[in-house]
Amino acid sequence: MASSSSDPDKLMSKADKLQNKIELHEMECRLEECYLLFNIPWDAAKHMESAGALAKELGRWNEVSDFYRRASEFYRECGRAQPASDALAKGASFLEDNTPDEAIKMYDEACSILEEDGKEQMAFDLYRAAASLYVKLEKYSDAAATFLRLGSAADKCNAINSQCKGYLSAIIIYLYAHDFQQAQKCYNDCSEVQAFLNSDQNRCAMKLLSAYEEGDAEGIKQAAQSSAIKHLDHVVIRLAKKLPTGDLQTIKKLADDDGEDSLDENDLT
Repeated sequence: MASSSSDPDKLMSKADKLQNKIELHEMECRLEECYLLFNIPWDAAKHMESAGALAKELGRWNEVSDFYRRASEFYRECGRAQPASDALAKGASFLEDNTPDEAIKMYDEACSILEEDGKEQMAFDLYRAAASLYVKLEKYSDAAATFLRLGSAADKCNAINSQCKGYLSAIIIYLYAHDFQQAQKCYNDCSEVQAFLNSDQNRCAMKLLSAYEEGDAEGIKQAAQSSAIKHLDHVVIRLAKKLPTGDLQTIKKLADDDGEDSLDENDLT
């Protein structure tokens, strides 16, 4: 008895569906050309998004990127920053698993479009998506930098809570990546911002860093259970739960050496 996978009728049905998709894909391309001839970029953009969705179903990842990028360009021709950014973000979300580097580029460009249009607050979810993908790729410095970018964007629109959460997220990521010195520098730089200096996120970061300086693993674990951390993105919470990472004694020695160097610089005798 033939298996269902080799049933001729079912195979023909699958082939017909695939052929229909290919024909629809080609039709979208022809429609885009027609709309360009009549100079209607909004409609061309919509059809490019449809073509991108079809390319995704067909697993043609390069074309997914191309179609959503072209859709974004057409929206920008209409002076519409939000849908232009949305098109790139949608394409990026489709590419995360198969071409993550391209997805990162598209998220970055989507954020830039909104930043240029003064709509930073609309980009918060995009910063988080990009940072999460960087963590997945184990590009921790890039992930931290993206959260700092979120913090800067939040500062421009007076979104203090998002700003402080972005800064704390960056510090945690540096600690997870065993880069205590960069975490300390990040903390010092962010503490120059008054909103962060007076925040719960600042106090949490200070407890974490102090526990690292003392080589106190239990203190680190306790600080990582702070309510300030529980309200961060899930990807950051997961990293915080794994702290401490790295050799605490080496970190403590580095911290002690930095402290001695600071004393020497202030020694006027």
